[in-house]
Parts: sequence; structure tokens; C-alpha cells
Amino acid sequence: MNIDGAALAESLRTLATSGQADGIVAALEQVLDACVDLFGVDGAGILSADEQNVLGYVAATDGPGRLLEQTEAEAGQGPCTEAFVSGAVVTSADVTAEADRWPVLASAMARQPVRAVLGTPVRVGGVTVGTLDVYREHAHEWDESEVAALARFAEVIATTMTAAVQAHTAGELARQLQYALDYRVVIERAVGYLMAKGDLDPVAAFNALRTAARSRRTKIGEVAEHVLSHGALPT
Repeated sequence: MNIDGAALAESLRTLATSGQADGIVAALEQVLDACVDLFGVDGAGILSADEQNVLGYVAATDGPGRLLEQTEAEAGQGPCTEAFVSGAVVTSADVTAEADRWPVLASAMARQPVRAVLGTPVRVGGVTVGTLDVYREHAHEWDESEVAALARFAEVIATTMTAAVQAHTAGELARQLQYALDYRVVIERAVGYLMAKGDLDPVAAFNALRTAARSRRTKIGEVAEHVLSHGALPT
């Protein structure tokens, strides 16, 4: 798909200068609607890290998009999760054909009008705190222009989130984002340690931290600190 550079620039300018009087979620929903219109995708959504540094649903343009976000967040797998962990854009031409890679997501989306998915990280202060995710109803190979343009578009979401954190207007979301910012480096170091020790890929190492945090009902940052201090997950 050939992205109109002028249209993208104008959309970014308009969204970046729009007010947020109705709150952060309303502002993010406006961004998502603009994303769908500009890129011609069928839906879009936003996931954001919570205090467990686990992605949680924030907003989506429609029901299938909401289910996509929620399934990824609960299962800890899919393009959005991998984009969050790796800090890089992750694409799939058809998530329902990736049962070996993402079995839970592939099964859930088989009953939904969701096929091609692209997840791009949202960064605040250089730290990945969430993802912008778009989907198409039919299989689609994402090209370089779409990847680059959506990465630029994610900057608008980052700007909105940053403003909310600074103004403390997002309530619980602002507090969760601040925690993600404070502990992301520690978590990344712990992920790297578990990868090296257990010969794990990044997502598996991250999910090991997440599972340990959930089972102990503690924050993932505290689990990461334990790993770095003791060389193992808490028992």
C-alpha cells in the first residue's frame, strides 16, 4: 500500500495539536479512528502496560479489534505482545495460519473477521509502554511503507500518553504507565538474564517473569529485581 506522505503529515499534525478535554481514552479513540481512515485498515486498538508490565486493553475501534487486544493480553502471545517485548514492529499476514506460533490467538481469531495484524511499539521517553495494533479482515502482506508510517503514527499515541502522565489526568492509567517507565530497564535486564540462562526466546523469558509475578501476586518489577539479585525466579 502506498502511503500518502502529505496526508500522514497532516493527520499527525492535527492529532498532535488536538485538545484532550474529554480525557485520555477519548483522545486515544480519536487517534484510532484517524488511523483506520488514513491507512484503510479494518480496525485498530491500543494495549498499555500495567503495573505487572503486562499488556492490557485500553481502546479499540470495534468489537473484533477489542477481542484481538484482549486475547493477546490474556494469552501473552501474538504480534502485539512480541512488538512490546522486542520493541520492534511485528507483522502477520494471517494470524489464523500461525497456530504453531500463536495457538491461542489463531484459534480465537478463526471465528472473527481478523486476519492480517501489525503491532508497533509505543514508546514514552524511549521506553516501550504499549502497542498500536491494526488489522485487516483478509490476509495481507504488510509492506515497508505501511510499517514505517504506522511507526510514525504510534508517536501520536506516545505524545497523548506522555501528556496524561505529566498532567496526572489519566488516573489509574497514568500510575501504571509511570510504573512501566520506572521498571522497564530492570525488567529488560531480567529478561536478558533468563534468556541466557534458560536458552529462551524473549517472549518466553518475559512470560516466565509474568507468570511468577501473577502466581506470587506481586509486581513484575519486584520479580525482575529478585532474578537479578539471586540469579533465579522466586520459588
